[in-house]
Amino acid sequence: MKYGKFIVSGVILVLVIVVFIFSGTKVESGHRGVLLQLGAVKPTILTEGFHFKIPFIQSVEQVEVRVQKEESSQSAASKDLQMVTAKVAVNYSVDPGKVNKLYQEIGPDFRARIVDPAIAESLKAITAQYTAEELISKRPDVSAKVKEMLSKKLTKYYMLLEDINIKEFAFSEEFNKAIELKQTAEQNALKAQRDLDRIKIEAEQQITQAKAEAESLKLKKEEVTPELIQLKQIEVQEKALEKWDGRLPSVTGGATPFIDLSGVK
Repeated sequence: MKYGKFIVSGVILVLVIVVFIFSGTKVESGHRGVLLQLGAVKPTILTEGFHFKIPFIQSVEQVEVRVQKEESSQSAASKDLQMVTAKVAVNYSVDPGKVNKLYQEIGPDFRARIVDPAIAESLKAITAQYTAEELISKRPDVSAKVKEMLSKKLTKYYMLLEDINIKEFAFSEEFNKAIELKQTAEQNALKAQRDLDRIKIEAEQQITQAKAEAESLKLKKEEVTPELIQLKQIEVQEKALEKWDGRLPSVTGGATPFIDLSGVK
């Protein structure tokens, strides 16, 4: 009888320990716990830490709510029907307050079911609105529109879009060659235009210089008056008298040269 009591007590103790072990659960950091009761999702969401549950009846599925990163390479067609491959990096997270609905409606493989298809669909839809060249020159606009569309899709399924980054747009070899040829032609045209502008400026400078010289010559002509001519003649005669030694030149035959001294006083 005495041993029977020990056995019963031991069994009870074991059962208590088992119940305690199976009634406790721990939710890891950066996760939320979805409480399941006989397979059915309960409204209660378990936060990080230790929690009690009904053993053998209730179980807990953990869902990560930290920011997750998804990188993929997506192919799409531009507005001008050029095939383009885009490398996309998406940061997203699960809404902590709706992990139970996410688990109930989508399940634990929400990444493959929702995230990847949503990225591909959003990128294709927005890429089709731009030409291949615009995808390059307007990448910030493209990213903004893809982000807006993808955010709406993920929010519908209880996820939050943190950020999106289109790392690269890759085109066909033929398109890359066409872009290179176009850039070369544009550079040549720009150089020709610069040369033309330089020649035009030089021609205008020459015309301006010629006009200035013509104007200067005109002014000089206007300054030559009869009085100025008479003054110059007097200056020449004065210089001649200064050099004359007072003797008349010696000549044989002929008339004696006449020197006008009427102006000398």
